[in-house]
Amino acid sequence: ILALHGKWRGERDAVISDETRWTWSDFCTANHRLAHGLLAQGVQVGDRVAILMGNGLSMVQAIFGTMAAGACSVPINLSVNDEALGRMLADSGAVALIATADQASRVRALKMELPPSLSLLVTDGLPEGGWRTMDELCSGQPDHLPPVGIDADAPLNIIYSSGTTGLPKGILHTHQGRRDWAYDLAIALRYNGSARTLLTIGLYSNISWVAMLCTLLAGGTLVIHERFDAGEFLRTTQRERITHTAMVPIQFRRVVEILKSAGGDVSSMQAMMSCGSPLHESLKRDIFSHFPCGIIELYGLTEGIITTLEPEDAQGRWSSVGKPLIGTDICIVSDDDEVLGANQSGEIASRGRISMPGYWDRPEATAEAEFIDPGGLHWMRSGDIGYVD
Repeated sequence: ILALHGKWRGERDAVISDETRWTWSDFCTANHRLAHGLLAQGVQVGDRVAILMGNGLSMVQAIFGTMAAGACSVPINLSVNDEALGRMLADSGAVALIATADQASRVRALKMELPPSLSLLVTDGLPEGGWRTMDELCSGQPDHLPPVGIDADAPLNIIYSSGTTGLPKGILHTHQGRRDWAYDLAIALRYNGSARTLLTIGLYSNISWVAMLCTLLAGGTLVIHERFDAGEFLRTTQRERITHTAMVPIQFRRVVEILKSAGGDVSSMQAMMSCGSPLHESLKRDIFSHFPCGIIELYGLTEGIITTLEPEDAQGRWSSVGKPLIGTDICIVSDDDEVLGANQSGEIASRGRISMPGYWDRPEATAEAEFIDPGGLHWMRSGDIGYVD
């Protein structure tokens, strides 16, 4: 899909970061060359490639170059401590690590040994201490998509939802699962080929993956900030005519505070998503007062449980998180594993094509997350409490 966008949308903007703009042709060329470079270094289809990078074009290339090679990306949250980083690299069995220059320095300074599986170290900085550069891997490589065979159920990425303490638990997504996930979310979040999406959260976050995959699937444009700044958010929205974004409530709070005191042009915005923590009624009302498009609140887990409250349904349901994503069903389960009726609180469970196939190399944890109803249907437990009105 992305390679075809490079063919048919070649001159349109695909990614903008700082002062650099990549057309769709540039984007696909960069991804394909890195993919060939990884394969030339011995990375095979299904191998895990850890990505330890700050936001920018290099990280975009690392994610989608890995994808084009048929390998499985493992984007790692930069806030994890060194011990957790080591556990995630070991747990994923990563054969390669791609890091920005600052993170490569961090890895070189680690006192612990790197996992024996890790044989390729790549950076967008200088080639120090056995590290290869991304430019070196890409040099002389073909522009076309590598002709590798990728099964629909092959692993596309592993996202660690935690790991600062205890044994890390990786959430596995397949190529087909992520594609279906992006299809369904793109409809719910109102993406289209003219979308210009502003990303302000680390690209290791599943929140960013929502906006990133939906935008690129539709053939739109990503505008990437290295870090969040409310003032720059508003300046970029006006300058680039931003249509979509995905953030957490505290970020929206900061933006609304500026709009209240100084105003700003947000007329281009067509759809915004809030998730990660509850969007309380007072803030939700403030957002509706300052953004004509309102906001879509998303409740979800990286494992694949998602509901959305559409702007048109918010009035009178300010505390609701809406209805299940298209093609997804939910039920409420009691402590005794009974399916509960309306207005009864219990554990939220979900089933549908976007559900993860399981936790990486954790069959016991995968089994614990499953609920089988009296009719024999398999549901995924959330661990969260809610009710259906």
